Amino acid sequence: MLLTNKRLLLVGGKGGVGKTTTSSALALLASMRGKKVLLVSTDPAHSLSDAFNRPIGDTITRLADNLDGLELDPDREVAQHLAKVTAQLKRFTRPEMYSEIERQMRLTRQSPGAQEAAMLERIANVIELGLKDYDLVIFDTAPTGHTLRLLSLPEAMAAWTQGLLNANKRSEKLGEVLGHLTPKAGRDVDNPLADPSEHATSGMDERNKAITETLMARQRLLQRTREVLTNADSSALLFVLTPEKLPILETGRAVQSLQQEKLPLAGLVINRILPDSADGDFLAARRSQEKVHLAQIEQDFASLPHYKVPLQATDIQGLSALQHMAWLLENAGL
Repeated sequence: MLLTNKRLLLVGGKGGVGKTTTSSALALLASMRGKKVLLVSTDPAHSLSDAFNRPIGDTITRLADNLDGLELDPDREVAQHLAKVTAQLKRFTRPEMYSEIERQMRLTRQSPGAQEAAMLERIANVIELGLKDYDLVIFDTAPTGHTLRLLSLPEAMAAWTQGLLNANKRSEKLGEVLGHLTPKAGRDVDNPLADPSEHATSGMDERNKAITETLMARQRLLQRTREVLTNADSSALLFVLTPEKLPILETGRAVQSLQQEKLPLAGLVINRILPDSADGDFLAARRSQEKVHLAQIEQDFASLPHYKVPLQATDIQGLSALQHMAWLLENAGL
């Protein structure tokens, strides 16, 4: 039902559990069922290219019939985002302030959250365009902590944007009062000798209108993204984990956080389960420990569907290997 009824699917989990392999195989499976699919990676490691054994990059690339791929580069997103912000700021400041703006933007590039904020805006735009052009959009997300920050950002950034709008509104009112009290030294008055109150708000309407429209457009975009992510009818999150202690603990924390955010969880892919045919004393000991972890998964995540995938003898890389993985996921019930 995930690949049939949903429009947006996010695949997450701890690093190294097989998120990219799983999301790539799911995208192939959906495309083989006749869906037009866009597979998007937000992982800085660019492992999507590794999975398909071919370069993909930051432009939409055809990977198979009905399947396109896209890798978002966080560093490039930050650079483009800050370049756009710098250009907007320069529209509303005097040339002597340009060097200070550029200095502040260089500092901002290294600030906490800059990458997430830039990525979120790009992801929001990709979701909107993807849902227009594709039947299904699948995101191969970065490791769990990064994903959680991204998913919690729409509300945080909407609140931040609203704060800026309120501050800008207060600033506009204060500017109007001060403008009527003091002349502006001829910098933006058509006739410096005229009554200063007559031209005190010269240019202010255009400036404030442009700032407000920019902030409101971002706020509306993030609000639409939030609505899409929380719509259980069309969106879902699927977590990948392996039957090991650390992935179980991290997935448990992630599931709790996502449930608090009211994001629709669709289930777990339990990857790399030892096949019954694996033999030897070492593997017997591993299998005994694995049974304990599988029982813990059943207990801790009883409310979520489970899709079990066996460990494969070799690395999964390239189209044919991913098609085999898609067959395994189909047999698991996806």
